[in-house]
Amino acid sequence: MSTIKTIAERAMEQGQGILRLTPTWVPRVFCVPGRRIKLHPDDYYALGGNRGGIDERWFSSTTPADNGPLTSKNEGLSHVIFQDGSLSETIVLRDAISELKDQVIGKLWAVYGSWPMYSKFFDNQGALPLHIHHDDAHAARVNAKGKPEAYYFPPQLNNHGGDFPYTFFGLAPGVTKEEVLEALRGFDKGDNRIAALSAAYVLTPGTGWNVPPGVLHAPGSLCTYEPQKASDVFAMYESVVHNQVLDTELLWKDTPKEELGNHEYLLDVIDWEQNVDPLFREKHFMKPIPVSPMEEMRDAGYEEKWICYLSKDFSAKELTVLPGATVTIKDGGAYGLYVVQGHGTLGVWPIESPALIRYGQLTYDEYFVSESAAKAGVTISNPSKSDPIVMLKHFGPDAHDNMPVKL
Repeated sequence: MSTIKTIAERAMEQGQGILRLTPTWVPRVFCVPGRRIKLHPDDYYALGGNRGGIDERWFSSTTPADNGPLTSKNEGLSHVIFQDGSLSETIVLRDAISELKDQVIGKLWAVYGSWPMYSKFFDNQGALPLHIHHDDAHAARVNAKGKPEAYYFPPQLNNHGGDFPYTFFGLAPGVTKEEVLEALRGFDKGDNRIAALSAAYVLTPGTGWNVPPGVLHAPGSLCTYEPQKASDVFAMYESVVHNQVLDTELLWKDTPKEELGNHEYLLDVIDWEQNVDPLFREKHFMKPIPVSPMEEMRDAGYEEKWICYLSKDFSAKELTVLPGATVTIKDGGAYGLYVVQGHGTLGVWPIESPALIRYGQLTYDEYFVSESAAKAGVTISNPSKSDPIVMLKHFGPDAHDNMPVKL
């Protein structure tokens, strides 16, 4: 039996600094899958009806999913796969990084001692309940980290908008703390209608939003790519959504034991200034921004755009390699990637975006690029005469010195 370190070293050597990852599927008991993340129609309830439908796929995750007492071992954690002929071995990405440290994530190891972000798709038929993610101070009270996140809506996975392609963010002008407190206290009395105190925004494929911790939000029904800090803290503040009643435990999730039943504590988790900011859209809506002049990139055979660029904890890009082109792309730090369209090669690896995936099936659509490989440059080749390769790339903190927005 090979050791974790041996498998990690073999995988790094095989991929020349690029690790192949297996699909990581996560269910949510309070969600109805939107069925746009390429999972086979028979497999959305592969973990059983009591676990809920699979509506999420996690990328480059060293963060376990917090899905209550039924959460399975390693749920939410990405796995590295090493294959050599008939030999096939997998290890958790978190363990590979723990063993190889800066060989995988470079300078981030000395600062964080781990990979400090992950990304995911969440894919729901309807909107999620209005909820909140704690900041570092509140999360620390339950031995966790705060959770800023961001959204991008890939056109390739949004052939339909679901039942409610609008997201509630923050609180409407004039809403008072007393109104919010009254809604929180009414959680167990039926529909507390807290969304009536918020404001909804139309969601547009090919754009995104930045969501700091402490901001109330009810994500709409577009399939969403979501880079975020390595945490799964949240609390649901809405009691009924799409006629589905939420369990009271979700209201008090990640609340310290000594604060259970204290609705004013839940109010304190809210970053009031950001929630009532009349310039919320101006400050948090994100249109893609080209990394370099578009004509120069197209002449070189690719297009690359910043899609998440308003958080100090992570960033993300969308890279398109044009049909027939071969390009070498350099980046400033380690990153995970998911191939959302096309086929070709990525360094020594084949890449392809399958139309349909069975639960448990291995794919060639997800990889993790070490810092050294990213800085040296990754060569991507697209043999198609018509279909571009499109990939989404998620980075940790301080991966770039040319971010489009100074934070």
